[in-house]
Amino acid sequence: MRFFSLMSVLFLMFSSSLAYGEVKQKTFTEKEIQKMAETRAVIETKFGDIELKFFPDVAPNHVNNFIELAKKGFYDGTTFHRVIPGFMIQGGDPNSKDPDKSRHGMGGPGHSVKAEFNSTPHKRGILSMARSSQPDSAGSQFFICVADAPFLDRQYTAFGEVVSGMDAADKIVNQPRDKRDNPNERVEIKVKIIEK
Repeated sequence: MRFFSLMSVLFLMFSSSLAYGEVKQKTFTEKEIQKMAETRAVIETKFGDIELKFFPDVAPNHVNNFIELAKKGFYDGTTFHRVIPGFMIQGGDPNSKDPDKSRHGMGGPGHSVKAEFNSTPHKRGILSMARSSQPDSAGSQFFICVADAPFLDRQYTAFGEVVSGMDAADKIVNQPRDKRDNPNERVEIKVKIIEK
């Protein structure tokens, strides 16, 4: 288990979005944080919808980044490009729009977000940001834990959780995959933001 945990963390770090461009960080008002807390996201897939709620009280910049990217349609047509049974599903790489899988897992939005590591445990259903070995390198790639992963706690920014649709995540994580854990058949996503 210890070997699996270490290898999984290294895999998330070295195969996720590369840090480049501006590092985003801002301070939000209580009203802005409340609005983000009331906002939901729905990830639409061919296996069903995954509805998310956010944790802007502990990771406001990551929540804001995800919402802004989704509103622009950034995630639409990307895929869950990494699926590891007993661990997580990872998506959000713009390179995954290209059928050439050799660059999947290496893209980002052209900016990164300052780390907001927090005490939220990486349990089943947690939404967190993938990054490179640099803490402030998260950009657009995210992952959803399909099992508890306490070895990620305080090393990755947890910024939300699944409120419905874990059955879809479970179907996605069990898809046949290649040696890089990329599903053999594309699992495209579209992300809708629902604001109150």
